[in-house]
Amino acid sequence: MTLRRLKTYTGGQGYVYQYYFVGKRAALADAVEAPASEFIFDVTSDRKTTFAVSVFLQSDAMLAWATRHGRELNEAEQYGAVKMRLFQAFDEIEDMMAHGRRLLVSDSTLQDATEKLGVE
Repeated sequence: MTLRRLKTYTGGQGYVYQYYFVGKRAALADAVEAPASEFIFDVTSDRKTTFAVSVFLQSDAMLAWATRHGRELNEAEQYGAVKMRLFQAFDEIEDMMAHGRRLLVSDSTLQDATEKLGVE
């Protein structure tokens, strides 16, 4: 049995989210976001209904970042950028269950996230 670490984030819309990281996998080939890595989180804002949120880190964005910086992002840096995108959604999307289940980390989003994290 896997013990999950439940974390809390207060979003800009006033909701208090609880979430935990489920896992990472390659995005399905027929997914609109592919090619990408899919990071999956289970999320709740009411402690009753839990739903999955997928954050897609696009391969093109990773390649562009590596080209600009002369190195690839490591796993921890990738996860940090993905969490920044999740937090951005918590801050900006009022109804995450209806409108925030598939999030994208594009080239510009990745660059912004790594700058905020101090990753060079």
